[in-house]
Amino acid sequence: MYRGGAGQWAWILHRVTGVGVLLFLLIHILDTGLVLFGAEVYDRVVKIYTHPLFRVGEVGLAAAVLYHALNGIRITLLDFYPELSGRQRELFYGVVALFVLLFLPGAYLMLRPLF
Repeated sequence: MYRGGAGQWAWILHRVTGVGVLLFLLIHILDTGLVLFGAEVYDRVVKIYTHPLFRVGEVGLAAAVLYHALNGIRITLLDFYPELSGRQRELFYGVVALFVLLFLPGAYLMLRPLF
């Protein structure tokens, strides 16, 4: 029975973060487009982004963008250096380690105003 491995988790996380970033971009385009209906409409909608829940969402977005970028570099390395395909597990764990090292300080700084 196939139990999945580092490659499968990397694939799933890459797709999920990609869809998440795409959804954010679509929402961002829509809310920026509200300026066409006047500054007061835009300001009213954008004011909801000051809610603490949106701060947590921004941290999630930062996590998605960072993982997606780091994993994209891993995929590019695998494309250009096929001999690395036997080291896929180590490369994935390297992405995870680098993600944690870069994300945790950033998340702390982003969430600090909530505490």
